[in-house]
Amino acid sequence: MFTTFRGGQSGAWRITLNSAVRGEGLAATPALAITQGPSIALPLVASATSWRLAGVASHVRYVEKAEAEQLAEKQAPLGRRQATYAALIPIRKSAAWWALSQDERREILEAKSHHISASLKFLPQVARQLYHCRDLGEPFDFITWFEYAPEHATMFEELVAMLRATEEWTFVEREVDLRLKLVE
Repeated sequence: MFTTFRGGQSGAWRITLNSAVRGEGLAATPALAITQGPSIALPLVASATSWRLAGVASHVRYVEKAEAEQLAEKQAPLGRRQATYAALIPIRKSAAWWALSQDERREILEAKSHHISASLKFLPQVARQLYHCRDLGEPFDFITWFEYAPEHATMFEELVAMLRATEEWTFVEREVDLRLKLVE
């Protein structure tokens, strides 16, 4: 099942911030539409006033059994009524990251950067989903999607700052940060 994020003139989410954190940004658009289906939603080619990113929610990677159980226990579902704020953060990592073996990446991700263990304190207030897109020929390796209630916006900022301060983030060569509000 593919999830397509389309920045354009319409969609359920209003884009309140579009920031290139590292590398090239995305075209400014007022809205974001999200679709899910057995194929990547059109248009396949972005115009000057729109863009499209697609990914697949896959099995959890780089986690050990106990971590997977903790995540499953604490993780809130997407689509909660009170979660009217969201963030779409597509990320591409460097060739140096992908040249590492899986155990070397796990070492940086968790043993050194504490990506999983440190992130647990932000659950269930911040719901998240990771979409893989590296093998789809997309411009990013991952699309991260977060949803949270307005009263948890400061908590979300703390999460993002924490992750960007890790050794893992030094391997990021492109990141765009989009903040959104659900259109009511």
